Amino acid sequence: MSSRIRVVVAKPGLDGHDRGAKVVARALRDAGMEVVYTGLHQTPEQIVETAIQEDADAVGLSVLSGAHMTLFRRVLELLAERDARDIVVFGGGIIPNGDIPELEKLGVAKIFTPGATTQAIVDWVRQNVAQPVS
Repeated sequence: MSSRIRVVVAKPGLDGHDRGAKVVARALRDAGMEVVYTGLHQTPEQIVETAIQEDADAVGLSVLSGAHMTLFRRVLELLAERDARDIVVFGGGIIPNGDIPELEKLGVAKIFTPGATTQAIVDWVRQNVAQPVS
């Protein structure tokens, strides 16, 4: 059996709305990926630790709290500190279009805004996250 793409889906920060994250996690799982959903109120440190422990290929962050610039930046910094820059970081939530170019400069591979379909997210992950070698 070939290895599957492994994705950690996480809710950093204090917002308590995780329906979207759960829908995305389920869509990725239904598409044949291995998914670890971390639950609510995760710190960037917890998310990076989980990604490394789970040998994740990607981390998907759902941010609705308005703290996206700080949270994405910190996750990327911690991945770099742990020599895990190969883990693709993407995300979504209530993120103003004007902030997306800055997030991309930081190293976020893709931001999905409200209205993105689960199929678009699945397709993007398949095309942009390296398939592990079995």
